[in-house]
Amino acid sequence: MAMESDRERLVQLVNSAFSIESFLEGTRTDDARLAATMQKGQILLAEAPGGEPVGSVYAEVRGTSGYMGMLAVDPARQGTGLASLLVEAAEEYLRQQGCTVVDISVLSLRSELLPLYRRFGFVETGTEEFAFPRTFKTDVECHCVVMSKPL
Repeated sequence: MAMESDRERLVQLVNSAFSIESFLEGTRTDDARLAATMQKGQILLAEAPGGEPVGSVYAEVRGTSGYMGMLAVDPARQGTGLASLLVEAAEEYLRQQGCTVVDISVLSLRSELLPLYRRFGFVETGTEEFAFPRTFKTDVECHCVVMSKPL
């Protein structure tokens, strides 16, 4: 589990992993947003042998449902299976908290992520309005695809 002292390193990791989202203004997170996120749920952290953060995932308990988001893997380590380990860790954490299902929300503009989450066992269950604190650089259509998986 990430601690408050990990925030600065986590901000760098998350922003690096999400830098592909060039269609949005600003960065994926900052110290204030990450602090607020950590008040609502837990961030599970993967570290390299020297203690450098190389991956993280956010997990939040919402009754018997869990929410997983902000899955971030250091770009140099993407494709190594680290995302799978982080998803498994988040699912296990949510199971231990009594959750029976986990939901995620994927930006429709990141359609390449849908097959990835399908491989993890998620299925599309609906859509919701884009409600992040960031705005789009151009006038584009975007919504969130909600995906769920039984635990």
